[in-house]
Amino acid sequence: MSFDRTHLRAFEQEGWERAAAGYGTSFGRVTAGFLEALLDAAGVDAGDRVLDLACGPGLAGASAALRGALAVGVDFAAAMLRAARASHPELPLLAGDAETLPFAVGAFDAVFANFGVHHVADPLRALKEGLRVLRPLGRIAFTSWAEPQENIAWKLLFDALEAAGEKVAVKAPPSGGGLKTPGDVLSLLEAAGFEKALVRRERRLWVFASPGELLATFRQGTVRTGALIAAQPGRALPAIEREIARLAHSYRDGGSFAVPIVALLASGRKPCATSTPTS
Repeated sequence: MSFDRTHLRAFEQEGWERAAAGYGTSFGRVTAGFLEALLDAAGVDAGDRVLDLACGPGLAGASAALRGALAVGVDFAAAMLRAARASHPELPLLAGDAETLPFAVGAFDAVFANFGVHHVADPLRALKEGLRVLRPLGRIAFTSWAEPQENIAWKLLFDALEAAGEKVAVKAPPSGGGLKTPGDVLSLLEAAGFEKALVRRERRLWVFASPGELLATFRQGTVRTGALIAAQPGRALPAIEREIARLAHSYRDGGSFAVPIVALLASGRKPCATSTPTS
C-alpha cells in the first residue's frame, strides 16, 4: 500500500474516536507509568506554560498541573477531548492538529507528548510545530514504543497471532512514525531543529491478570494493533489466548503476569536563537 498522509490521518483520527471510551481504563493505565519520566525530561516545573500534544484523555496535562504548571491540551479526536474534559474539567483543552498548532510563536516553556508523535501522519512537521510554539531554550519530550523484539508485551501478542491467529487483511495505511529505534528518534529531533537531543530507554512492567485482559487492552485502547485483533474471527481468539499464556509462562507472578515493556523517551531543546524550520 502506498503512503498517503491524508488516508493515514483519517485512519488514526477515526480509530482514536472509537478508542476514547475505553482508553482510560485499558491502555491508558499502561502509558501512565511513563508520565513522570516524560515530564522530568521536559523540565516541567511550577509556573511553566506547557502543552500536552496529542493529549488524549488529558493524563499528561493533568500530571503537569499537579506540579503547578499551566497546562493546555490539544488533540484531533473529539471523543478524546470529551473524555479529557469529563475527567479534568480544570484543564484548557482545544481541538487541533499536531501538524498545525493553534498557538503563537514562543507560547510555551515546554511541550510533551506521551505516545502521540508516532501516530501523527507527519511527525517531522509536528515536531517543527512544537519548536515554533516553544520559547527559546524551551524543552520538548515525547515517548514512543521500542521495537517488539525488546518490547515483550507486543512480542507475545504478535507471536501468538502468527502461531494461532488467522491471516486477515486489515485496511490500515502504513505508519507515518517509524520511531522504534533511538536512531529514528534522534534523527527526527535533529531534523526538526532541536539541540541537546537525547533518547533513552524507559523500562516498566505491564501487569495483567490473564491473556484475555492483554488482548482486551490492546483491542480497546490502541488503533493499529486493535484493528488487527478486531479483524480476527471469534473462533480464533481462544487459541490466541492459549498461545499467549504458553509464551508468557515465564512471566507469571502469582496469579498474574508481569511483562517487561520498553519506551523510548526523547527530549531536546529549542536553540536560543533559531530560524524556525519550514515544513
